[in-house]
Amino acid sequence: MTTRIPGFAAPTVGTEAPLEMLSACHGRIETQCATLRRLVPYLLAHGVDEEARTAATRVMHYFDTAAMDHHADEEDDLFPALIESMAGSDAICLREMIDGLKADHRALEASWRHLRDLLEGLAAGECVPLVADDVEALAVRYARHIEREEKELLPMAARLLSDDDLARIGRTMRERRGIDKA
Repeated sequence: MTTRIPGFAAPTVGTEAPLEMLSACHGRIETQCATLRRLVPYLLAHGVDEEARTAATRVMHYFDTAAMDHHADEEDDLFPALIESMAGSDAICLREMIDGLKADHRALEASWRHLRDLLEGLAAGECVPLVADDVEALAVRYARHIEREEKELLPMAARLLSDDDLARIGRTMRERRGIDKA
């Protein structure tokens, strides 16, 4: 059985449903992490061939663009909207969760920068050692982060945010991505 490396396209969800779009992005992040995991043994078996270079390029493109937009969607739009929706002691618990998620984002971005340097070499056709432990560290960190957002953050946002809040977040997501609403 042949295992393809570049991954597959995930269904898209539009900015008119920002919470669903954030959740769909989690699925695409998991797909990219799975691609990275498959790339480690693939390189050992096949070396830096065209498929490996393509996979490295696609993963780099995703994490350099969509993943960064996703973090900005949360930090610049969703988190502030949630804070505004809360009052009293509930806001303290929410702030602690948001601070923890932001710290996760910084740690994920640092792990990504390390792997990105290696993938850049692979994409250029260089024989670069992609270490399974480094890939696994990023993938596991993302899995834990996504689980917390899926189980805690997004359900809370669905309960607390108004339709106007969600429409505003969706507009900002479109602007961040240069999408014109048809």
